[in-house]
Amino acid sequence: MDMYTLVKSRILCLCEEKKITINRLATQSGVAPSTIKNILYGKSRNPGIVTLKMLCDGLDVSIIEFFDTEEFNNLEQEIK
Repeated sequence: MDMYTLVKSRILCLCEEKKITINRLATQSGVAPSTIKNILYGKSRNPGIVTLKMLCDGLDVSIIEFFDTEEFNNLEQEIK
């Protein structure tokens, strides 16, 4: 799995865990719904760290918690 797919999957998983919609996440994080949808639907395949931090704030997780999963830990190196 690539980094983009993992980020997208993690956002969706956390929304499901916390029982919040994308629109609710937008309100809680201060990130425009269109920006979140662009990330989730592949229009924006490289979200910035500031955007990810804002989403983490809206999801009530730290950026470390966001990336602290087995999938991220086992992600292959991008440059070989």
